[in-house]
Amino acid sequence: MSSSCLAAAAAPSSSIARPGPLGLCVMLSGTFLVVLDFFIVNVALPSMQRELLASTATLQLVVAGYGLATAAGLITGGRLGDLFGRRRMFMLGLLLFTLASAACGVAPNAELLVAARVLQGLAGALLQPQVLAMIGLAYTGEDRARAFAAYGLTLGLGATLGQLAGGVLIHADLAGLGWRSCFLINVPIGLLALALAPRVIPPLRNSSTSRLDLAGMLLVAAGSVAVVLPLVEGREQGWPLWSWLCLACALPLLAAFGFQQRRLAARGGAPLVAPALLANRRFVMGLFTTLAFYVGNASLYFVLALYLQQGLALDPLTSGIVFTSLALGFFATSMAGARLARRFGGKPPIALGALVLAAGHALQFVNVAGWPSHAHVVAWMVPLLLVQGAGLGMVMAPLVSTVLAGLPPQHAGVASGVLSMVQQASNALGVALIGILFYGRLGLAPDAAGYASAFGLALVYLMVSALVVAVLHRRGAGKADS
Repeated sequence: MSSSCLAAAAAPSSSIARPGPLGLCVMLSGTFLVVLDFFIVNVALPSMQRELLASTATLQLVVAGYGLATAAGLITGGRLGDLFGRRRMFMLGLLLFTLASAACGVAPNAELLVAARVLQGLAGALLQPQVLAMIGLAYTGEDRARAFAAYGLTLGLGATLGQLAGGVLIHADLAGLGWRSCFLINVPIGLLALALAPRVIPPLRNSSTSRLDLAGMLLVAAGSVAVVLPLVEGREQGWPLWSWLCLACALPLLAAFGFQQRRLAARGGAPLVAPALLANRRFVMGLFTTLAFYVGNASLYFVLALYLQQGLALDPLTSGIVFTSLALGFFATSMAGARLARRFGGKPPIALGALVLAAGHALQFVNVAGWPSHAHVVAWMVPLLLVQGAGLGMVMAPLVSTVLAGLPPQHAGVASGVLSMVQQASNALGVALIGILFYGRLGLAPDAAGYASAFGLALVYLMVSALVVAVLHRRGAGKADS
């Protein structure tokens, strides 16, 4: 269970039985597992590559394939919760996620590992949107704000602690499992949460009786795949014709999705995404801010893990310990979020956090470029990761509640699914984009200097991403104020 449960408090909703503290912990454990499994593999990538003889494109698919599958199914997962009950779909998603994790842990080759990761991502797409929706249904007022803050903290801890957990598990080499234990650890956690869920989470079923929008589901999934798949596989295969055709089809597919959604709504149907929701300019600006942030979030963990283990030759445990500095910075500013908001007139300082993050990336670039000695690089990297983690915490923890604030209650469930989809799709897209830059700079004969140069280029990308977050949030805040 996520330690962010300790920060959450709940109060009864006027119409729906609320989960107690343990119920919130069980709900957040679903989010924690989904996020953890996106990031825990980063520290295991070199070990996977050696044992399974995987290509660099396959390594990217182990990360991006999971995120893409989750993103493609999140809105559909949210609608299934509307139709069949939040708790029921939460438990089904948790069961499928646990089974897929076991399949990842026993995969005999890289191809089956990627397939199991895609199945794991689809299970996460069923599991994760129920959490945000259940929080929105079960809590009100300040209790809901605290629960959303706990959710944001869970996202960050799953990402930052994933590296340390992976390093510890690989170093411990329990029963000779090595990197496989990073997936198999989900099995007992998932089974425990499954046993507790029906006892501590109320049903929280909506009254919706509308049918599932299958056409919309297929269009949004196809559009997402058409964007990310060629970016992941195209570079490795020399940008063949199919990769360009996929990218060319992406925009028409997503445009067709928007047209189909508006047409279905005009006929009185139930689209996956209500057009009225996307007419809310503050929400849309929040989605663009989320996109800009998350294309840099997963990318940071991906390239940092590769640089530490393959560029600096650190073992997985030492690499995980270095990542702990990032987690400490994140935890410090996340826990101080309410105090920081009061210092800035009641509004979370997201733009300031993005600038802190950009400064951390810039200083880390100077560190990597300026020290020829590995010992000096790591010695300076640790305090700079604290700065980067502090910036991440100032942005990530309050971003969810900021994006969802002020929406009409009838759109809360769908908005949660859309926001979760943007988060996961951006993670997958970011890994694909930074992989093109990182491996393109690294070349075919990598050495320590090559890894430093590739990581430096990746840091420039990350710095630009953080600056875009600051600009977009400032513009979004200005629109909200007006």
